[in-house]
Amino acid sequence: MSADDILLETEDQMQKALEANHRNFNTIRTGRANPSLLDRIEIDYYGAQTPLKSLANISIPDSSTLLIQPFDASSLTTIEKAISLSDVGLTPNNDGRVIRLNIPALTSERRKEFVKTAGKIAEEGRVSIRNQRRNAIDAVKKLEKASEISEDESRDAQDEIQKLTDKYIAKLDEALAAKEKDIMTV
Repeated sequence: MSADDILLETEDQMQKALEANHRNFNTIRTGRANPSLLDRIEIDYYGAQTPLKSLANISIPDSSTLLIQPFDASSLTTIEKAISLSDVGLTPNNDGRVIRLNIPALTSERRKEFVKTAGKIAEEGRVSIRNQRRNAIDAVKKLEKASEISEDESRDAQDEIQKLTDKYIAKLDEALAAKEKDIMTV
């Protein structure tokens, strides 16, 4: 493995960390209905943990309502129970055919809590990106120690790794700022 291979792999890993962070941001509630709020909910469906989106059609009839229509009508009560027990904080309304989730307007206090949650998620993303940096620098140092690359090449590769780290942390901070703005917008 060369220093260039390490750089490519590191950038790929940092990109994956950023994408995971975006998915986690999507699970934070804003004032509007968004099907990704339910991404983390898993249903015990015939003994197997199955994502809700695999068991039901999730639609948005208006800006403050999610409509969940199961493919299998017999799973309606199981889905309702899983939503009730989840950390989404929404009460499901079951009419026998579909489940409606009304998304209430957020109070300013609740918005501030969600901003803190977004900050925690962003910090987890930063830690992940820094871990990728550490692993890549360790790999470059091993190549240098094994005399596969020169000291100058090692230093250049480490500088490139730091530039990648700065780039991805900046992207993460931009995503956090956008999410905070989205949460605080009434």
